[in-house]
Amino acid sequence: MIIMKEAMWYKKLSDERVRCDLCNHRCVINNGKRGICWVRENRDGTLYSLVYGKVIASHVDPIEKKPLFHFYPGSYSFSIATVGCNFKCAHCQNSDISQMPVDDNRIMGQDISPASIVELAKKNNCESISYTYTEPTIFMEYAFDVAMIAKDRGLKNVFVTNGYMTKEVLNDVHPYMDAANVDLKGFTEEHYQNVCGARLKPVMDSIRLMKQLGVWVEVTTLIIPTVNDSDDELRKLAEFIFSVGAEVPWHVSRFHPTYKMNNLPSTPVQSVINARKIGLDVGLRYVYTGNIQGDDGENTFCYNCGKTLIERHGYNIGPVHVKDSKCSFCGTDVDIKIKD
Repeated sequence: MIIMKEAMWYKKLSDERVRCDLCNHRCVINNGKRGICWVRENRDGTLYSLVYGKVIASHVDPIEKKPLFHFYPGSYSFSIATVGCNFKCAHCQNSDISQMPVDDNRIMGQDISPASIVELAKKNNCESISYTYTEPTIFMEYAFDVAMIAKDRGLKNVFVTNGYMTKEVLNDVHPYMDAANVDLKGFTEEHYQNVCGARLKPVMDSIRLMKQLGVWVEVTTLIIPTVNDSDDELRKLAEFIFSVGAEVPWHVSRFHPTYKMNNLPSTPVQSVINARKIGLDVGLRYVYTGNIQGDDGENTFCYNCGKTLIERHGYNIGPVHVKDSKCSFCGTDVDIKIKD
């Protein structure tokens, strides 16, 4: 049974239509119909969330899995998701739950109250709650309620997102959004339209606005052979991140064929290493390689003295040579948030 909760970000229009202002699709939805995400429905001129409190996945994860390398390194994050997404990425690794409402015409999940999520996070000795796996924007009413309680209980809130939420949502939610990893999937409108069913510019705008609002931001790009792996595109993408802040970490990850993108090979390791070099050459202080366990690009180095601050192997990390956000060797501010 689907329990509905009235949506927070929408406007009533004529003829019992509504405009959803949650994400930058800004769907105009007729009575009895749903938006692109397929989890928000217009009933007689009122917009409802169909996934409030319906948790399809919950796990205790290392914060490095988000991936966040500069926010509470070595800590654990209680991670939750509902079904649904406002993107249609052909290479989605969680398509079984993100596309369930569309592909299977089903909405599933265990009913868990916001307060219970926070209690589970505390019980499992987590320092934060992460809204992840699918797209937290589409269950923002629920995430927002959880995040407010979490903040009151001393927990941090992490959003792992495609960055397509509207400025109205960011302005409302940012006091409870401590950190975000934004998936910047490429740097052409063609890529966003053809691969994701969305647009590039709103994602760029969200990254800029998050940074301006004081949210800790890290960016991830999945490097896909022949799709977004040209040196020119990667350089432009890195230059954009640099314009937001040289201290913004960029995670460049290796693609493996999945979902509707099984026709391409896995990304050559050298292509990911090359993307990292491009980011560092542009001037980014921290560029990390993902899905290449054991690579030197997993580690954090001081951009001033070059010493290793955090050594990683997968999600396992060694000693953290950072004190008060400064390099323990040379004293340079190294843009790493350690537990208060």
